[in-house]
Amino acid sequence: MPDLTAAPQADDPSDAALRTELGAAIRQLRKERGLTLVQLAQRAELSHPFLSQLERGLARPSMPSLHRIARALGTTQQALFVQAVDPAGSAAPGGAVRVARAGDDDGATVSNDGGVARMLGTAALRLHPVEYRGMHADFQDYYEHPGDEFCYVVEGEIEVDLRTPDGRRVERLGPGDSVTYPGGTPHRWRALGDRDRVRFLAVQNAPGVGEPQPADQDTGTLPHGA
Repeated sequence: MPDLTAAPQADDPSDAALRTELGAAIRQLRKERGLTLVQLAQRAELSHPFLSQLERGLARPSMPSLHRIARALGTTQQALFVQAVDPAGSAAPGGAVRVARAGDDDGATVSNDGGVARMLGTAALRLHPVEYRGMHADFQDYYEHPGDEFCYVVEGEIEVDLRTPDGRRVERLGPGDSVTYPGGTPHRWRALGDRDRVRFLAVQNAPGVGEPQPADQDTGTLPHGA
């Protein structure tokens, strides 16, 4: 089984708070789905001890492992992570507004293969923007989620591999280029050139943290990475 976990930063209070909120969101949704830890571990193809640590706020997942968990629960990793970053969400006055300052991660980053992903949204909205900084140089497995997605390259060059109904489509994108594809499209990205220079924005239209995907949406254990 691949190591999809990210090491916790126990000495960072904001990180500890984020891990606690993320674990609580996963535990609540797992119980709403009527799943045991063992069942969720099997569906997500992750270890039972890791999930137990995650729910107790003792570990933070990487983006690939969070996607596996979210898919097994019938939601998206963005929805889970935004819920953890902004647990009050729409319940708080002005909860639909969240300012994310440049250089201030505010605990909203998670490890991603070859770099980090920073959540920029709020739980009050169904619009989930994520900033990716750095990327692996080789294609990993495919992402797949129900929400439509828009990607915009800010810096560096990337290659986007899409599995469309008309067949595979690979696009090379540089600064200022963008791509949009409908929900359910398997997709993956890789860096071209200096992978540390890559910075791009992905905006996904996704269900809320507690909303299951459509009944005909496969919520099995398709592995993926981006």
